[in-house]
Amino acid sequence: MQFVRLKRREFVTLIGGVAAAWPIAARAQPAMPTIGFLYNASADPIAHRLHSFRQGLKEAGYVEGENASIVYRFAESQNDRLPALIADLVRRQVAVIAAVSTVAAVAAKAATTTIPIVFVVAEDPVGLGLVGSLARPAGNVTGVNFFVGELTAKRLELLRDVVPAAARVAVLVDPDNKAGTESTLRDVEPAARAMGLQIQVVRAGTVRDIDAAFADLLRARADALFVGPSPLFAGRRIHIANLAMRHGIPTTYTQREFCEAGGLMSYGTNLTDAWRQAGVYAGRVLKGARPAELPVVQASKFELVINHQTARTLGLTVPPMLLARADEVIE
Repeated sequence: MQFVRLKRREFVTLIGGVAAAWPIAARAQPAMPTIGFLYNASADPIAHRLHSFRQGLKEAGYVEGENASIVYRFAESQNDRLPALIADLVRRQVAVIAAVSTVAAVAAKAATTTIPIVFVVAEDPVGLGLVGSLARPAGNVTGVNFFVGELTAKRLELLRDVVPAAARVAVLVDPDNKAGTESTLRDVEPAARAMGLQIQVVRAGTVRDIDAAFADLLRARADALFVGPSPLFAGRRIHIANLAMRHGIPTTYTQREFCEAGGLMSYGTNLTDAWRQAGVYAGRVLKGARPAELPVVQASKFELVINHQTARTLGLTVPPMLLARADEVIE
C-alpha cells in the first residue's frame, strides 16, 4: 500500500482552499422567494381556498417551505388596517403580493408600482383602476376576476324557484364593501321588478348590524333573503345561517361555505378554482413573468349548492329538476 505524504505547507494550502470555497458556494445558492399574502378578513373562513392557492403555486413549480415562503397578513375585517399591512409587505420587499379581495387589491395598488401584484376580485378590475385592460393589464398588476354582480338575476331566479310564493325579498348588503354593494343593488332591483318581486334593502357593516338587519326584515315580513357579497358576511356565515334558520327565512348566498354552515342555497363562481388560478399566476411571476404580460383571467366555473336538509327543515319542496341541476346537494 502506498501512502501519499503531503508537506505541511501543501496540507495547510489544501484545507484553506476548501474552507474558503464554502462561503462562496453558500452565497451562490439562490434565496427563497417570498410571497406576500393580503386579505381584509380572517383566515378561518378561507382555509380551503388557501389550500387551493398553494395548489396553484405547486402547479407553477413552487411549494411553500421548500422553494418559496409566504408571509400572511389578515386585516380581520378592519379595512383601516390594510395600509399598514401592505406597507409591511413592501418594506419586506416580497417578490409578489397576492391580494385576494377587492379592498386588498386596491390598497396594494395604491402602495406600490414596482412589486408585482396578483389579485382576486369580484368587480370589474378595469373599472376599479387596477388594470388598463383585461387583455393587456399594463403596470405591475394582474389577476383573476370572478363574477358576482353578473349572477345576481340568476340567483334571484333560483331563489324564486325554491320559494315560488315569495313576494317580498330582503337584500342584505355590507356598506363597507362599496363595490360589491353597488353592483348588487344595481342588478337586483331591475331583476326583481322583472319578476314582480318587492325588494327591501337592509345594511350591515358590523356583527351587531347583522342582528339589527334581521330584526328589520322580520318587521317588514320579508318572505326570503338575498345575501350580497361581503368578507364580513363570509366570516359570520354560521351566525347568519343560524339566524335565517331560527326565523324560518329561505336565504340565498354567493358562496358554498354558507350552505356548508346550514344555509339554504348558493350560486356563484367556484372561488376555490379562482384562488388556484391566482396561485398559478403568482408562481409564474416568481419565474420571471411580468404582470403586464399576463392577461386577467375571468373565472368561468359556477356552482349551485343546495342544502336539502335545510330546505326540509324550512318546509320547502325543492323542484326535482333543480336538484338535478345542482353541483352539490347537501343531505
